[in-house]
Amino acid sequence: MNCDVVIIGAGPSGIFTALELLRRGSRKRILLVEKGKAIEERRCPKQKTKQCVNCKPYCHITTGFSGAGAFSDGKLSLSSEVGGDLPSLIGDAQTQETIDYTDQIYLEFGADSHIEGTGNSDEVKEIRKRAIQAGLKLVDCPIRHLGTEKAQEIYQSIETYLLDHGVEILFGYECTDVILSGEVCRGVLVNNGRDHLEVFAPHTVVATGRRGADWLEKLCADHHIAHQPGTVDIGVRVEVRSEIMERVNNVLYESKLIGYPQPFKNKVRTFCQNPGGIVSQENYDNDLAVVNGHSYKDFKSDNTNLAILCSHNFNEPFHQPIAYAQKVGELTNMLGAGHILVQRLGDILDGKRTWQEELSRSNLRPTLPDAVAGDITAAMPYRAMINIINFIQAVDHVVPGFASIETLLYSPELKFYSNRVKMDSAFNTNIAGLHCLGDSSGWTRGLMMASAMGVLMGRRLALEE
Repeated sequence: MNCDVVIIGAGPSGIFTALELLRRGSRKRILLVEKGKAIEERRCPKQKTKQCVNCKPYCHITTGFSGAGAFSDGKLSLSSEVGGDLPSLIGDAQTQETIDYTDQIYLEFGADSHIEGTGNSDEVKEIRKRAIQAGLKLVDCPIRHLGTEKAQEIYQSIETYLLDHGVEILFGYECTDVILSGEVCRGVLVNNGRDHLEVFAPHTVVATGRRGADWLEKLCADHHIAHQPGTVDIGVRVEVRSEIMERVNNVLYESKLIGYPQPFKNKVRTFCQNPGGIVSQENYDNDLAVVNGHSYKDFKSDNTNLAILCSHNFNEPFHQPIAYAQKVGELTNMLGAGHILVQRLGDILDGKRTWQEELSRSNLRPTLPDAVAGDITAAMPYRAMINIINFIQAVDHVVPGFASIETLLYSPELKFYSNRVKMDSAFNTNIAGLHCLGDSSGWTRGLMMASAMGVLMGRRLALEE
């Protein structure tokens, strides 16, 4: 099979590469390869079963057209300060300009015109003052909240647009390897379990997202694609009553707080805040269950959830950060008999596990009903656990009540970022014809930044015509 551009992965960066090529009037033959299903066929059965049934061959929440991002909370961070390290590769000005351009595309496809986290300058100043007093940095970032259900509608429209304008999409096909001739990439090998295809193209774009981080790590090692060990985030999903977060939710919608708590001074941050949201479970190919959060436009729970993530950077001789985080997750899953573990903060501080009957008596009811009450400290590394506890206590100064006895911590919350692929500002690797985008490249960490990286890739490919 021959084409001009083959894109591996139909997440935001892959989608927007194809979309921008079309918007630039490209006549290239574009093939998008996605191992999951079309967005209209993605269904999580948990709404009926009330518990995760570990769908095979892939989790519908994390795999399929639009990737994992659209099936979580669907938030677009509109600042170049948030979402990864792309600015260090192409510069702040170009990153922000591309984010603004990409945001307009989302609006064209039906995104809500309302932007969260703007205005209320006096109240923001007060929150920032309290953060400074607690030794934290507040990054206020405008947010366009798509909402989990609305994001699916938007990406459905984009999928239809791509198909109507000649982009070919192979659903149910997984990329197993790249085809190299010396230090030149000639294409990829893909299969759906029955049919095996060789796809040849002058340009191969790898955009496999966090889901494909370990696959890309192995690809880099096997084919000597220049890279360096990346960061891995290990943490918890915290859930509190929305009354506790009411001020921050109303003023900022998402409070992005960063700290370097004693004694280890690792970077710890909040991520993916969901006012009125629900805690959810995602499953990876190796049956690893991880926790995440969703936030809908039209449905609101009584709680707010957010991630607290501790960044780990490893030095020689260790070079398997993704495997390290997976082991932490596997141990936690073992304690929860394959389920997400949940524990009250007060029980952690008292040195005891949480029991199910204790949760049933609390003001705060878990929004992940099949989470198993237990002891997350039996699996969480000491360094990460101390960082998380000390960070929560610092956040309590900014948001009084955040560190209450009943505050729930779910584990494992893991963010896999590929070993950072070494590229120039045009996203060329040391293998000619091979480009890596989005979270799988190690350069982005979010929906908007990955989308913007795809836009830039599409522009550069279009310049060849």
